This record gives sequence, C-alpha cells and structure tokens, in this order.
Amino acid sequence: MASVPDQLTRERHRDLEGRERRPYVRWVLLTIVGLLVLLGLLNAFGQRPHTSTASAGGVELEVYSPRKLRSGLFFMSRFTIRAEDEIEAATLVLDPGWLEGITLNTLEPSPVGEANRDGRIALDLGRVPAGTKHVFFLHFQVNPTEIGQRSQDVELHDGETSLLHIDRTVTIFP
Repeated sequence: MASVPDQLTRERHRDLEGRERRPYVRWVLLTIVGLLVLLGLLNAFGQRPHTSTASAGGVELEVYSPRKLRSGLFFMSRFTIRAEDEIEAATLVLDPGWLEGITLNTLEPSPVGEANRDGRIALDLGRVPAGTKHVFFLHFQVNPTEIGQRSQDVELHDGETSLLHIDRTVTIFP
C-alpha cells in the first residue's frame, strides 16, 4: 500500500472521521439568505410604487411613488395635478425628506422656478388651466449608505395659499 502524504491522514481524509456532524449552521445561514430573497421578491423591502391622493375645492393631487426603498435604488415619483378650477401659480412644496440621502437626478418637465420655503423645496409649476391636468416627474437614486425613515409630505399651493396636503413617510432599507 502506498504511503500517505505528510499533510493527509487516512482517518480524516479517506474515512471522513469527524464529518458525521450535520452542518446545521450552514443550513440555518442558507435558510436566512433564502428568506431574505423571498421577502425581497414579495416587495417587503420596497420599490413598488404607492398612490396617495388628496382633493378639495375642485383640485386633486396624486403622488405615485414608492414608500419603501432600498439603498442604491433608482426610482421615479409622479405628481399629477387635476384642476377643475384654474390654478394661477401652482407650486409643489416638498419636505426635506425627499432629498435627505436621496440624489435628485432630473425633473421633467422643468419647473418654472425653484425656491426654499422654511427649509422645504418649492417647485413652481406655473399656471394650470381649468379642466386640465399637469403631470410632473422626479427621478431619484437612494444613496447607498442611507437607512431609516423620513417624512416626504407634499403640499400643493396656489402662490402662497395652501390648497392640498399629503402625508407620506418613506422607509429606506439597507
């Protein structure tokens, strides 16, 4: 019979002694990874958009945007204003949570003006004629190191007059 190399032993490498223990730790870790993948597929960690609406006085505001996000995710938010009565100076006022740890890539169509209202972002959209709708898109990317919850409230103003308010909270997962 041939001799065994120096680093090998017959009991360990041929007879597999000491390997009769089941790899329970490995099974548990693989199960956890599998559950995380399954939860991701079931949208537990975000990305699917949610529609929030508010209406009053012949004006309706609809926000179509995810409430759950993942770090590094690219996403789009759509704001739709339906006006039965004319809005002279439509302005969307967004909470700072829309940009905290989230990069704004583009705004379409470009707003007429941008301003700061008490630390909130004000986007002047101009005139919305009666019986029409105005659709506005924001494209974002969540910064990879961000996690947590933040307020993403939205208000629609006509000049300085507040018309509608939508309460939103976004959760960012790692």
